[in-house]
Amino acid sequence: MSLPLNPAFATTFAPPVPEARRWLSQTTLPLDYPLLNLSQAAPVEPPTAELRAAMARAIEQDPEIHLYGPVLGNAALRERLAARTAGLYAGVVRGDQVALTSGCNQAFCAVIATLAGPGDEVILPTPWYFNHVMWLSMNGVTAVPLPTGSDLLPDPDRCAALITPRTKAITLVTPNNPGGVEYSAETLDAFADLAERHGIALIVDETYRDFHTQDGPPHRLFQNPDWDRNFIHLYSFSKAYRLTGHRVGAIAASPARLAEIEKFLDTVTICVSGPGQMAALWGLENLESWLAGERLEILRRRRAMLDGFAQVPGWELLGCGAYFGYARHPFETDSTAVAKRLLAEVGVLMLPGTMFRPDTQSEGAGEMRIAFANADVGEIGQLIERLKAVT
Repeated sequence: MSLPLNPAFATTFAPPVPEARRWLSQTTLPLDYPLLNLSQAAPVEPPTAELRAAMARAIEQDPEIHLYGPVLGNAALRERLAARTAGLYAGVVRGDQVALTSGCNQAFCAVIATLAGPGDEVILPTPWYFNHVMWLSMNGVTAVPLPTGSDLLPDPDRCAALITPRTKAITLVTPNNPGGVEYSAETLDAFADLAERHGIALIVDETYRDFHTQDGPPHRLFQNPDWDRNFIHLYSFSKAYRLTGHRVGAIAASPARLAEIEKFLDTVTICVSGPGQMAALWGLENLESWLAGERLEILRRRRAMLDGFAQVPGWELLGCGAYFGYARHPFETDSTAVAKRLLAEVGVLMLPGTMFRPDTQSEGAGEMRIAFANADVGEIGQLIERLKAVT
């Protein structure tokens, strides 16, 4: 007799990235094409040599790095991140408005755990980030899709029509995963006003903000002196300093909200990795110029994507920025079949649009997500030539 399974888990779809990895083990790759794995948004290089050396010294010489730390994160890192956030957005952010988490996914989970429960609703634009939807589903919270047009940009008025007494939050990701588009300051202002009027939370995930095309503050939300009343901000150090394996994310919110989040974090992980927090702080203090160079490299890759896809018959880039391109493919078969075909014929692994939309939205069958930040400009050129060969 099998053990019972939580029904909410049983009805939640399987994680897409491991599914794509299984395709690799099930597929005979073409001999003429080395694998281009554009499925997951993660730096392929380790942290800088200087950061690795600093981590090694700390692990060897600092005994406290191996111990439990404060549940909401080390004070020095919270203060430093608050100061950087305030500087980037020309606003005011205090250390007691910042908490550290084991990655940005956990940041989202912790926030939702304090906002919503079974039967509640959270609105997310589609195509959406699948891990957000998975967490909502596993907790009995309804993910309400906010359809976007061919520009992949969410409409605040269309969102307003979806708000019900059960709505607890609106979640936005900018630069967007999976779409790659950036939401304007005006759009974010409109969503903030909408959330304020309805007394719900506006959650903005800016995991990829360090690779924004715009110079200067991406938005004005932190400039509101009462920003923490409805606005909750999520961030990740994974992409900025190549710390994916060390799992360091962050939440900016009211101290009262963080006191509730502390209950979640203490129960789940107790504290964030000591070496990871040390590395994030060292990065904030020493890698600003290096990170600016990383941003320029990502912008070069983005330009290569835009120029390259303009030459591929039948393909249309709907969005492109930060780590992602989101494209409409020209084939009659659905996007899962297209993904498997591209892998088998030209050694390109990307994710189908069906992984980023609810079953009720048929557009996903004609769409693909391309994690182009995993490829340099030369490899993006190879991608374009391979797509031409299949097209």
